[in-house]
This record gives sequence, structure tokens and C-alpha cells, in this order.
Amino acid sequence: MSGMPSERSKVVCLGRTYCDIIFTGLNEMPVLGLERFAQDVTIAAGGGAYITAAHLASLGRPAALLTRVGTDPLSRSLDPELEASGIDLSFVERSGDAGPQPTVALIKNGERAFVSRRAGGSRPSTLEQALSAHDIAHLHIAEFATLKDNPDVIAMARNLGLTVSLDPSWDDHLIRQDADFFGICTGVDIFLPNIEEGKALTGENSAEAILRSLQKRFPLVALKRGERGAMASCGPTCVSAEALPVNVVDTTGAGDAFNAGFLHSWLGSSDLERSLAAGIEAGALSVQSAGGVPPRSS
Repeated sequence: MSGMPSERSKVVCLGRTYCDIIFTGLNEMPVLGLERFAQDVTIAAGGGAYITAAHLASLGRPAALLTRVGTDPLSRSLDPELEASGIDLSFVERSGDAGPQPTVALIKNGERAFVSRRAGGSRPSTLEQALSAHDIAHLHIAEFATLKDNPDVIAMARNLGLTVSLDPSWDDHLIRQDADFFGICTGVDIFLPNIEEGKALTGENSAEAILRSLQKRFPLVALKRGERGAMASCGPTCVSAEALPVNVVDTTGAGDAFNAGFLHSWLGSSDLERSLAAGIEAGALSVQSAGGVPPRSS
């Protein structure tokens, strides 16, 4: 899956872009009728497509963002961060119906809760242009909800010679209740769920059983296990790796960072063990600061 011509090395990341409002240092989570106070708040661009693209760019892998962004003040407030990210923004569509899309993240003792709003459709007008660009090697779909809205995108990408990866990204309604989940995912080369998504999709409880079940559906599976590391399988090969001991500030976007590390290594080497280690390293970097993207050097 890594045998692309050298001029085709860019990854295009498809998904919604959110404005993340991240509260950290909460002693208690909010309950109805009571106010809580956080020690700190960070406002940053979010969404799996952007976070994965930002980490890819930081690793030296050319990356493009394929998304729709609003024209409202909240959406526009993300412009400086997007422009400084090192990501190719050529395929970002600006539309009045695409925002605002805020995500409020509440972080307590490393655990998190989210409330998000989706606005407008998820299909950028630039989709065909992006997939057919001469330097694109791989399409990463950052959430099943976007794939569900655009079920033709996998076939489009493969017809153009691209490989495809998918992070299902937790969506209770879609993952638990969509009877055709695996049918819609047909053609995905690399599947990147976390352990909770794996449990919901397979009905299995152990990581080993989840991986065995998903192996029947996808050529390559990388299963993220949070503080317990990750496992991956490709054909008869199965590897596992422990998480790195780091100070966890905020786990928002850690899975998307893992995706970037894994994909960057796999597209360059097809080495499963090395790619798993690269994914864990990228995820470990992400959790050490608030927000999902790697810290920029001054």
C-alpha cells in the first residue's frame, strides 16, 4: 500500500473542522442547575481531519485539508491557526452555512466530555479537485459521519489510484445503529478505531477479539487503546506496543495524532511495528498540551 510514485506523497484529510473550546483543570464535571469553574481554557481549531493533517505536516509529510469552514466570526477566528499550520489549504471551501461548528470539551483528571454542533453539509465543492490532484497519494477520512454523507468517496479515491484510511470517530447513533456500517466502509485499506469503537462495532470486549473480528473486514487495522497503547494487524502479522509514560494534560485529538504518526510511517515503509510505534509517539506528544495539534516552535 506504500508503492506510490515519489511525486505522489501527499495525504488529503477529509472531515468537518470545528472550533474547539477546551476547559481544563475541572474539579467536578457540570450538572444541571450548578455552575463549575475551570482552571484554564484553550480555543483552537479541531476536528479529526485538521488535527491529523497538522500532525502529518509537522512530521514532514505533505498534507491537505479537505473541509468546509464557515464565514461567521467564530469560524474566521481559526484563520491564523490554519494558515500557520503548514497544511495545504487549497481545498478548504468557505460557505455561510458551514458554521459555526463549536465543540466544547470538558477535561477532568484526563477524562473528557464533549458537546458539538454540526452545521451544513459535509461535502466540500472541492472534493473531486482534491482527489484528482497530481500529488495526492492517500485519502484519510476522519469520521464515519462524513463517509455516511458521502458514500461514493471511497470508490472515487480508489479509481484515482489512492489508498484510503478511516477513523470512525465516535458517533453513538451511527456506530451503534447503522446496520450497513461495514458495507459503507467497503474499500477502506486502513481502519483506525479506538477500543470503545471496536467494542461497539464487533460486540467483543477484549482487544485481541476485536482485532480478530475487524481483520475479517479490513486489510489493515490499528486499534488504539489509550493508556494501554495500541495493537495492529495486517494479514498474518499482529503487533502491539505500550503507551509512553508522559504527563497527560488533554487527550483531545490524541487518536487523530496517532493516525498521523501511523499513516506517515506506513506510507513510507509498510513496516507495521515501526508504524505502530510512530503512532504512539505522535499520540503521546499530543496529550502533553491542550488542544489536538502539535505545539509550534517559536
